[in-house]
Amino acid sequence: MSERWDELVAARNETTRAAGRWRSIRSLRSGTPATSIVADDRHVVSFASNDYLGLSQHPAVVEAAASALSTYGAGAGAARLIVGSRPVHDELEAALATRSRREAALLFPTGFQANLGVIGALVAAAPQVVVYSDELNHASIIDGIRASRAQVQVYRHADVAHLAELLAAAPERPALVVTDSVFSMDGDLAPLAELTELCEATGALLVVDEAHAVLGPEAPPAAVVVGTLSKTLGAVGGYVAADRAVIDLCINTARSFIFTTAGAPADAAAALAALGVAGSGEGDALRARLREHVELLRPGHRSPIVPVVLGSEERAVQVADALVQRGLLVPAIRPPTVAPGTCRLRVALSAAHSTDEVLALRDALAELGVAP
Repeated sequence: MSERWDELVAARNETTRAAGRWRSIRSLRSGTPATSIVADDRHVVSFASNDYLGLSQHPAVVEAAASALSTYGAGAGAARLIVGSRPVHDELEAALATRSRREAALLFPTGFQANLGVIGALVAAAPQVVVYSDELNHASIIDGIRASRAQVQVYRHADVAHLAELLAAAPERPALVVTDSVFSMDGDLAPLAELTELCEATGALLVVDEAHAVLGPEAPPAAVVVGTLSKTLGAVGGYVAADRAVIDLCINTARSFIFTTAGAPADAAAALAALGVAGSGEGDALRARLREHVELLRPGHRSPIVPVVLGSEERAVQVADALVQRGLLVPAIRPPTVAPGTCRLRVALSAAHSTDEVLALRDALAELGVAP
């Protein structure tokens, strides 16, 4: 880089360090909860992964990915409108549509790209549209709205009355309401029934991101569904499920679908196998086990994301470091991911954890004077 750019980048990095928000990537030796940190070979149990049912390690899922890798090779080669699909892409889309109870589904390489694609496509189809977004929506929703260049109104978190006021201020304009179903940092649920009723009354279209909805709630029938393959299903990728017309719209106008290489066939095969497990009796048992783990740590909580809000960045990092010393890996979440003053530990529970591991975390938090 030029000297000027060296200075600009160095200054920005120093600003991040001075704010106490410098991050580095930690490498772990495996994707299982019981693993070790590469840097010092410290044994830890990870409570950081969104692999909620442990399906990334399931033998049927791994075998399906290996078989597809042997059959189709490592990559898809290009965007699907250029190079075409592999049969496994088509099979997975059909299975996702059935699971979502929608007419059709469309795969994207990531869930982030799925939100960018469907929001952009819907906004382009509706001149003068206003997008209404929950203030705690995921960054992919926020960036999808920004990239669409639509007018946006942000409503207070899960506040349907506030949303109704905003909708009433522009009744003549098309409205798109976008929400997570389970919010990724608090683990709380969107009021989907109330949102559905309001959207039906006003003619608004509801888009629901189900990325973290392993224990529910299910998106209402009229909503456009955005989902991920990389959490409950333990693979990689994202999708949109909706009426056939909406999927056709995305195929023809969603830039994050048209202009990117398709997801690897092995990833699609892994997700398809995981979908089979998740929809079986074994999947029911895994969800029940996950529910039990949530009850052990925070009785009555509605999702496997359990936030432990500590306030300051220093306190969150201090407690996270103390847990690592006890062999428990729980990430400290800081700005810009959460607002200043709301720094926290984000505990992500999995059916792959043992009861003893969850109890060890609960006891360690108590020792540190932190209520789970």
